[in-house]
Amino acid sequence: MNFEGIRILCERLKANVQKVIVGKGEVIDQLMIALIASGHVLLEDVPGMGKTLLAKSIARSLDLEFKRIQFTPDLLPTDISGLNYFNQKAGEFVFRPGPIFCNILLADEINRATPRTQSSLLECMEERQVTIDGETRPLDRPFMVIATQNPVEIQGTFPLPEAQLDRFLLKIKMGYPGTQEGVEILKRFKSNQPLEEISKVASRNEILEAQRSYSDTHVSDDVLKYMMDIVEKTRKHPDLILGVSPRGSQALLKCVQVHAILKGRSYVAPDDVKAMVKPVLAHRIILKNTSRLKENYNEQILDQIVRETPVPAEDNLTKKGMEL
Repeated sequence: MNFEGIRILCERLKANVQKVIVGKGEVIDQLMIALIASGHVLLEDVPGMGKTLLAKSIARSLDLEFKRIQFTPDLLPTDISGLNYFNQKAGEFVFRPGPIFCNILLADEINRATPRTQSSLLECMEERQVTIDGETRPLDRPFMVIATQNPVEIQGTFPLPEAQLDRFLLKIKMGYPGTQEGVEILKRFKSNQPLEEISKVASRNEILEAQRSYSDTHVSDDVLKYMMDIVEKTRKHPDLILGVSPRGSQALLKCVQVHAILKGRSYVAPDDVKAMVKPVLAHRIILKNTSRLKENYNEQILDQIVRETPVPAEDNLTKKGMEL
């Protein structure tokens, strides 16, 4: 699939999702980026913002198997991965697959499960496989986890550890709708449920083709250095005890490549990097204790780093790239 085909595919998906979700074009774009880049998404916001509805709308737009897990404190790892049970009739152990064996998994309120259960997602998110009783079973491609969590509630929740957060390609906040968007939501959901009416507009093969092709987007050495300058500054910032890992810098590269395609280019520009820095990196940096009480301070640090990092000249970016 060429770059123009990827862009058209994402626009088709976005238009279909917006039959349900009012506004939130940037949020939907970021979900498209994660899908094409074979990544996972953490949707974080207060209750009632449409996080679950957005995840379901994405899943219904794709001709892929979708499953949902409601995370609770009593959820066990085997409730996610499956287990071997003894079948008395057959006289042998039989594997019963869990809901993880799908293409799109909605992990609803992921921070309500215990750390033991949360850790059962680590292998499948990173390696696309599940190991049960010593036997490793691969997951079907494509495979994407869309997790939701409420950042406000503390009672009965278990914060995701750094290793788990690092598995998410993007962390996205929905945000409150504007007044006009709120009116449109009331009109749209007054007498029917739009989610039931949307159809599948993309096949599995189209998604797999796009996932194989997006990495051909040209990235100049100057842009690669620009990204690494930003990453390295997070490792040396005085208010951070943990900067961006090599996995984080690779995640940034993947996202800026897809972002460039969505903007109609076959090469990555500094604006692509600026657009993706916060959703890709903000959840990967750890603040010192004295800074953790400042709201959204990790994003403010990234804004400061981007402002202070010299931007490469545009002339050197398009030697191998061109408009789509």
